[in-house]
Amino acid sequence: MTYLLAGDIGGTKTILRLVEVSTPQPSGQPLLKIEFERTYSSQAYPDLVPMVKEFLHQAAIDAGHAYAPERACFAIAGPVVNNTSSLTNLAWSLEGDRLQAELDLHRVELINDFEAVGYGVFGLAPEDIHTLQEGEPDSNAPVAIIGAGTGLGQGFALATDGRPLVFPSEGGHVDFAPRSELEFQLMRYLIDKHQISRVSVERVVSGQGIVAIYQFLRDREFATETPEIAEAITAWERQTGLSTKTIDPAAVISLAAAEGRDRLCQKTMEIFVSAYGAEAGNLALKLLPYGGLYVAGGIAAKNLTLMIAGTFLEAYSHKGRVSPLLDRVPVHIVLNPQVGLIGAALRAAAP
Repeated sequence: MTYLLAGDIGGTKTILRLVEVSTPQPSGQPLLKIEFERTYSSQAYPDLVPMVKEFLHQAAIDAGHAYAPERACFAIAGPVVNNTSSLTNLAWSLEGDRLQAELDLHRVELINDFEAVGYGVFGLAPEDIHTLQEGEPDSNAPVAIIGAGTGLGQGFALATDGRPLVFPSEGGHVDFAPRSELEFQLMRYLIDKHQISRVSVERVVSGQGIVAIYQFLRDREFATETPEIAEAITAWERQTGLSTKTIDPAAVISLAAAEGRDRLCQKTMEIFVSAYGAEAGNLALKLLPYGGLYVAGGIAAKNLTLMIAGTFLEAYSHKGRVSPLLDRVPVHIVLNPQVGLIGAALRAAAP
């Protein structure tokens, strides 16, 4: 039996998974069976090595026998260069060669967390996605991945002989392109507020973007701010500069919008979802991903009701005379929050 290690490493928490690999399916994808999984506080460990050793020790106790995984892939919330990474919000410096030696593995690969999502979409089950548009799937065509969360990830993948090749990008940092007078005002607001010369799409289509849109509408007195939301946003604004914040304002805003109890929040999410759809359409035009466009990231899945209401798909397909090209693209929302962990395991299983 072959065992692999997969990890999703973030500044706050790390999820480790031990996987048994079986014979590949007809599609070319290996069968992965979860043997053991645990979540750890990243800050509680000086390095990844002692965490993994403790994890394997716990797995052995649970199963009644030791495991000897052969390979590992860890998805990192930060840049990865030459199989090394220094995490942005964690005092860890990880090198694949060092981890391989200290953990006695045949191979250790470090990949960016959004790259892991790209691999993970190939391992999703039908219940792990919500299809917005069936399109006309073509297994030989590119697959596009976009995901708003803390930032805005973008990338694409190609399936070669059933094995995905994933290509991350910095597409989230392209210019934000306003499509209405209100969005032009939003762009000017962000330029003035942050004293910058340009606005990236990530400043609008992300968790921070939800807050920025809300603040713009509030400061422009679009509607009266309700005391409950005002208190949450003000408390969050007071925590500016702190490494740990106790309030997630984007979650507060999106929940109020979904429940239809705050006009400012509803308009905020309307602008956000529309901008998200427009950028997804931009990515689709550049790639023509008839293999599928996957909308990942935590925000989409947590706001499924808002994402499927029609605004997202309308903005996605509103591309003038080339709009019919996008009707053929299958569009899916990823519901499984562990898609990156799935991707890390699939990458570890690759020859």
